[in-house]
Amino acid sequence: MRPSSYGVTARTAGVTVDPPAAVASFPADERDALVSTALDLVGCDTQNPPGETTAAAEYVAETVRDWGLEPELFAVDPAKPNVLFEVPGERDATLLFEGHLDTVPFDADAWTHDPLGERDGDRVYGRGATDMKGAVAAMLLAARAHVETDTTPPVSLQFAFVSDEETAGDAGLSALLADREFDADACVIGETTCERGRHSVTVADKGSIWLTLTARGEAAHGSRPMLGANAIDRLYEAVETLRERFGRRPLDVPDALDSVVAESVEYYAPTLGEDAARDLFGYPTVNLGTLSGGEAVNAVPASATAELDIRLTAGVDTRAVLADVRECVRGCEGVSVADASWSVGTYEPIDSPLVEAVTGVASDVSGERVYRRSATGGGDAKSLRNAGVPTVEFGFGTDTAHAADEYTTATALAWNAAVYTRLPYALAPDL
Repeated sequence: MRPSSYGVTARTAGVTVDPPAAVASFPADERDALVSTALDLVGCDTQNPPGETTAAAEYVAETVRDWGLEPELFAVDPAKPNVLFEVPGERDATLLFEGHLDTVPFDADAWTHDPLGERDGDRVYGRGATDMKGAVAAMLLAARAHVETDTTPPVSLQFAFVSDEETAGDAGLSALLADREFDADACVIGETTCERGRHSVTVADKGSIWLTLTARGEAAHGSRPMLGANAIDRLYEAVETLRERFGRRPLDVPDALDSVVAESVEYYAPTLGEDAARDLFGYPTVNLGTLSGGEAVNAVPASATAELDIRLTAGVDTRAVLADVRECVRGCEGVSVADASWSVGTYEPIDSPLVEAVTGVASDVSGERVYRRSATGGGDAKSLRNAGVPTVEFGFGTDTAHAADEYTTATALAWNAAVYTRLPYALAPDL
């Protein structure tokens, strides 16, 4: 395996980590079968809501059972099962591959291709093609590469394909984590981490504060508003105060995140502009998501409600920011915090063996740069890191997730399968 051109190698301390030739060549040899598996998965309608994934989960279970493996179907909701199986390795160390089977909904009338799967040249269309049934198909091929070549991987390979991810529901990964303790030493989630032709591995996510604010006023006739107190005005003034006070207050980001922030800014700059990309990680983002109140256009509203989404770069003390936010709201007349939920951003050190291995192998497979960056939100990676499992997200694909005519490519599928197949060998010396 040649060193990456970007300073990260897929070998450690001189230890050769190349997989056996039969395993290494398997993804390229089975490219058509890989596309077929992706289309089969896309053909299972798993729109969430309602999020029924039984057909997709049973397809995966039947497939790996045919290989002689023993899948487990775990469900707290019978309509939303999760599939787990393992390819035993030479030693106890474990690499977990995780993906989700559900998709966001689609409007078939808005598509020019079949939303339940259609191939057109190198493109594979369908809801979930890039988010993320294509990656699930590539992970399945990585498992099959070892089973069919009768090769024992250097570490055990665990696979968890979950439901209910798109709506952050309770039947997927959260149910698994509540039921058992994952003993994986590292995890790769197959989310597509590409944008406008730029490749990346996601090593961090943001913390969040979700606020529900309520305002009380005094009703009056709309023709004489000075006789009342407009609750919507009070609420909006409070939101603007929060934006002014926190939206331009620099975040205290730990030095350990400096390199992640720098690569994240470089990654997002072509899309957002360099200044906006820098602000995205240097300051909180404050988004007014909903605002409601009032009963008629000719009445002064006596009550109003707003929901805000505040995001903070990983490493920032979310609880301290929330305390400051509450103090700020207390100074706003007639406004109070009715509800608040929060999470702390998480990250994998940029020089960790997991990050170096994924970045090195992905750069080697594609021959292109792979950025190490933060996500702007948070999902299953945050849950797994909080459960003690070092986790990154990685997948080649397209930036058409959730869009009409979502697609991935046969090339991206093959590259993913190559990365997932080779990764256990790159990581083995450090697990």
